[in-house]
Amino acid sequence: MTDVRKGQAPDHLARDAFAERFRNAFDDPAFAAEAPAISRLEQIAWEAYAEGRKSPRTRKAGPGYADPDYDLSTEWIATRDKLERAQTTWADPATKSRVLLIVGSPRNDGTCPGEVSKSWRMVGLLREVLEPAGLHIDVLDLSLVTSEYGRNIHPCKSCVSTAMPLCHWPCTCYPNHSLNQVNDWMADIHEQCVAAHAVIIVTPVHWYQSPTPLKAMIDRLVCADGGNPDPTSTHDKKPAENAGWGCGGAGRSAQRRPRGGAHRQGLARRQAQVADRAIAQASAEVSASK
Repeated sequence: MTDVRKGQAPDHLARDAFAERFRNAFDDPAFAAEAPAISRLEQIAWEAYAEGRKSPRTRKAGPGYADPDYDLSTEWIATRDKLERAQTTWADPATKSRVLLIVGSPRNDGTCPGEVSKSWRMVGLLREVLEPAGLHIDVLDLSLVTSEYGRNIHPCKSCVSTAMPLCHWPCTCYPNHSLNQVNDWMADIHEQCVAAHAVIIVTPVHWYQSPTPLKAMIDRLVCADGGNPDPTSTHDKKPAENAGWGCGGAGRSAQRRPRGGAHRQGLARRQAQVADRAIAQASAEVSASK
């Protein structure tokens, strides 16, 4: 068994440091009249932080899980249910082929620099070609993380680097209410990705790399590829219990990972054929318009 190494994370914030960070969100003088109410809220938030109340709303996992008595987050359950419905719709041959167009640029005209991105404009050209081809088009504009209130893609913590079964599907790292790591957009992004038969990413290059929101999204997609669908089998994330399983280990949850069958792959190929032809046509027309 590999030793679980400790010692990197600092101690909890001191009480006054926590209060200062909490109150930074209410620095606008318009909040001054509500200072007593904010103080009461800050005390509640401090208690949640000090007690580590990551998932304050839970219910028993119930039948079908390795530990039916485990307290599962109700938010995780709601996300799991959405993904299962999206997967069912994706696999239905009667479903109209869906193409997900992803705008990778963090720019838009709702914040600085006050102008739409070229990636957004190119996605518009793609849409003009793909929709008349009979495809259902979804647009995921990642620039909203810079211009929309409370829109977050929290960073991947690479739980898979400790043990594959600790990478849950859907992700259980967020939300973490005790740390105010909430409004995690990936719950919706995962649903869009599951529902899509084809994905086109239109993006600039920032410093020889993917732009920040696109890279964050890609990192967080790791759980969609063989993630453990049963968080109760790892008792949330206890590395001492699960480190020995490794990326290819024979743990309980490793055996429960969903596997794609030949029928699923064949269906994907058939449903993507129309999308592939339309995408090729769109690429040609975009090139010709330059």
